[in-house]
Amino acid sequence: MKLARKVAIITGAGSGMGRATALLFAKEGAKVVVADCDRKSGEETVDLIEEESGEAAFVAVDVSKAVDVERMVKTVLDSHGTLDILVSNAGIYAQGDVVETTEEVWHRILGVNLTGVFLCSKYCVPAMIKRGGGAIVNVASEAGLVGIENQVSYNVSKSGVIALTKSMALDFAPHNIRVNCLCPGRTLTPLVEKVIVDSEDPERMRRALGEDRPLKRMGKPEEIAAGILFLVSDECTYATGSVLVVDGGYTAQ
Repeated sequence: MKLARKVAIITGAGSGMGRATALLFAKEGAKVVVADCDRKSGEETVDLIEEESGEAAFVAVDVSKAVDVERMVKTVLDSHGTLDILVSNAGIYAQGDVVETTEEVWHRILGVNLTGVFLCSKYCVPAMIKRGGGAIVNVASEAGLVGIENQVSYNVSKSGVIALTKSMALDFAPHNIRVNCLCPGRTLTPLVEKVIVDSEDPERMRRALGEDRPLKRMGKPEEIAAGILFLVSDECTYATGSVLVVDGGYTAQ
């Protein structure tokens, strides 16, 4: 098993891509820490892992708050004594251009999507240095690579995640900590599924959400999880500071 006995924190693991990653990591032998602000969905992920004889525990965390993140890491170290992998996946979304976006929305989006990645790294990296290395994957987005209209705060937050990843890769390479970034394209998560179901014409909406990319479909959470698994695995030990794009060809156009 690729991640046998490794301890992995996955933020935003209560649903969507985070849950798919948690399930895959557990299947590959990792001890998974399901970190999420939603206790109900996070505990559901733990239950799903345990139903398949995997090992997991839930930790409630708001990644935008330093006190929460510090407590999360302390809880993991108290329980496991070490930390091997961090997947910073937690994220939120808002629409609006610079005129429409309120300061409150701007700070909230950057607080979770960018500051959250910073804080998780800030408190996890010392534990990885202590153990002699580790692997970090920061989940950004295709929106961090190209301009997408009417979502300025989200675009900026995800561009920042890419820059943060590259800076961290340089800073911590001497400590044998690999830091990479995965940029998903539009993925059929529960949130997107709800948008489809609530639309006037669900089938038309489903087609439309995939037609803007060469593969003519949205991604599956399991496909994103597979990319994250590759980046943290021993099959990818020469990669750091890289950006893996899994977007159905959207940014290649």
